[in-house]
Amino acid sequence: MSPIPVFFVFLWSTGFIVAKFGLPFAPPLTFLLLRCACVLLVLVPLVGAVRAPWPTGSIGHIAVAGLLLQAGYLGGVWCAIKLGMPAGVTALIVGMQPILTAAAAPLIGESVRPRQWLGLLLGLAGVALVVYAKMSLVGLSPLAVGYCVLALLSITAGTMYQRRFCPRFDLRTGTVIQFGATVALLLPLAIVFEGFSPGLATVQWTPSFIGALLWSVFALSIGAIFLLFTLLQRSDATVVTSLLYLTPPTTAVMAWIMFGEAFSLLGVAGMAVAIVGVVCVVKK
Repeated sequence: MSPIPVFFVFLWSTGFIVAKFGLPFAPPLTFLLLRCACVLLVLVPLVGAVRAPWPTGSIGHIAVAGLLLQAGYLGGVWCAIKLGMPAGVTALIVGMQPILTAAAAPLIGESVRPRQWLGLLLGLAGVALVVYAKMSLVGLSPLAVGYCVLALLSITAGTMYQRRFCPRFDLRTGTVIQFGATVALLLPLAIVFEGFSPGLATVQWTPSFIGALLWSVFALSIGAIFLLFTLLQRSDATVVTSLLYLTPPTTAVMAWIMFGEAFSLLGVAGMAVAIVGVVCVVKK
């Protein structure tokens, strides 16, 4: 088995951990804006130095996919958590993505076999078991739920759109396009809704915040996104998104190790069910 899916799941799973470290010290859109701007500061000189090829005829499609995957998905998740939405409930709602992707697979010329449908349902059941003990009604405001649904629809649409209209492009220049488009969208939103200013008065530059920002830039925005794009180039969208079923269980283990959060036998059972489900989807 290729190590790429394993690394992808690990890195993607750290997203909720980063949110716990970073969100107390900056508004969500401001944090994401800084994250995307820092990615551009890293990648633009690299692209220029190595003369990476720019895509022809698909820049608009790449930008649209980036807005859905970055601004829509991340903005929705982080705003929901900032409003007090429990991470377990957020994970469960966003965890519907593989099912939606499979249902929409015919739209991009992909098919889902009966065994894969069984795996998708098992994966969803496993996610539900993992987060069940952590679920709480606290934070379930209509606005927070709306942000979660926005994140769910955005990552589903973004995955399908990229697979359909721009499945292959240079990862370095493509990522620059996507994060550049995201900065262009997030900047006015952060100014209007969060009082963003060049002086970054709304940010507290604590060690926790700086560490969360650096991890978000290098591990998540560059590492995990590069791996996601690589997987989308090699496999069907249904297969790739099924890996996201492993995110809540992995995050639960991380939270148990780092924060001492409870991890029950029910959670262990859920992990096992989710893993079986993903195997059913990805096995040839």
